[in-house]
Amino acid sequence: MHGKVGRLRSPSRWARGVAPLFHKILDRIDAGLAQGAIEAVLPDGTRRLLGGTGPGPIAQVTVVRWRALRRLVTGGSIGWYEAWADGDWTSPDLVPIFDLFMRNRATLGNVARAKRGARVAARVVHGLRHNDRRNARRNIAAHYDLGNDFYGEWLDPTLTYSSALFADGDTLEAGQHHKLNAILDRLDVPAGGTMLEIGCGWGSLAEAAGRRGIKVRAITLAAEQQRHVAERTRGLPVAASLTDYRDVRGTYDGIASIEMVEAVGEQYWADYLAAIARALKPGGRAAIQYITIAEDVWPAYSSNVDFIQACVFPGGMLIHEPRFRALAEANGLRWQDRHAFGADYAETLRQWRVRFDAAVAQGRLPARFDRRFIDLWRFYLMYCEGGFRGGGIDVVQITLQKEGA
Repeated sequence: MHGKVGRLRSPSRWARGVAPLFHKILDRIDAGLAQGAIEAVLPDGTRRLLGGTGPGPIAQVTVVRWRALRRLVTGGSIGWYEAWADGDWTSPDLVPIFDLFMRNRATLGNVARAKRGARVAARVVHGLRHNDRRNARRNIAAHYDLGNDFYGEWLDPTLTYSSALFADGDTLEAGQHHKLNAILDRLDVPAGGTMLEIGCGWGSLAEAAGRRGIKVRAITLAAEQQRHVAERTRGLPVAASLTDYRDVRGTYDGIASIEMVEAVGEQYWADYLAAIARALKPGGRAAIQYITIAEDVWPAYSSNVDFIQACVFPGGMLIHEPRFRALAEANGLRWQDRHAFGADYAETLRQWRVRFDAAVAQGRLPARFDRRFIDLWRFYLMYCEGGFRGGGIDVVQITLQKEGA
């Protein structure tokens, strides 16, 4: 059945004219799908199977307008999102599509990557969002200050917006507690010791550390988060403040940072790691959880701007682990105990989406968010899940120990 075309109805004269051009794009996708398949319904009244030569996920896609393919090949992931948002293509489940694009990235080549004009324009805009002190606050606010009443409706009760670490049979909440304890165990800060948390979210780690008797300084650039953490940790040895990591003073027994470094940006990785090295006491440990992108994806990713950077998280950048490690070691931070658990992030994202969809269906999301915003976030959650399932991105915990006794 590979590559077979089956006619459903007679296409219009216009469709007959443009269809061959777009079938050439489909030919390239067909040839590039070494794993899995796409079952496509096309605007010219045909069905077509793309791929199907090797095992893998099977995606179902209805191309409503041919321009969906034009937007894909010229605009990459941004164009593909815009085409979906405008109804140019539909699918009952987007996750397998993004999984396929990621796991077949080598054989697909640049068929779904933005072309030069779109790439240059997007990079100019993205470049203006680099994370200096002023832009960092603005970029964080754009994502995290959407409102605690928004995130609270679909995150688990811990209000933890990062990957869970699941043990067999764990609920999402249990997996989040497991993750928080794993980070604290890496630090091994005793009761009465001091801990800095860079990017504290809504305070789940700060609360867990405070309940262990650790004195915590929790910093964020999101005003909504800071207020929530202060209230949540009332009565615990936790101080939450609106502080840039570059402005931290003093030293600590341990430092934790969970999925904050993705908001730093490549040009500031050295500053981030230098700040950790300054703030750690000799022999102290930092526990970092971060999202990394595969080595073979990095050249295209770093020279482009993807859907998340353009539409969801301004200023964001996933981690190139070899360079990040080299910078850490150059700052006297010994790289230890790497643990990757990308499948757990895929499951975390799936459960977030289930909760998000339930909140939408029950009308629990704040009324200020319209349908296009809601659709954007559903696309975002599925885009990320597919990336983890396809193996091009991963989530990692690492311990960095400062040299010295």
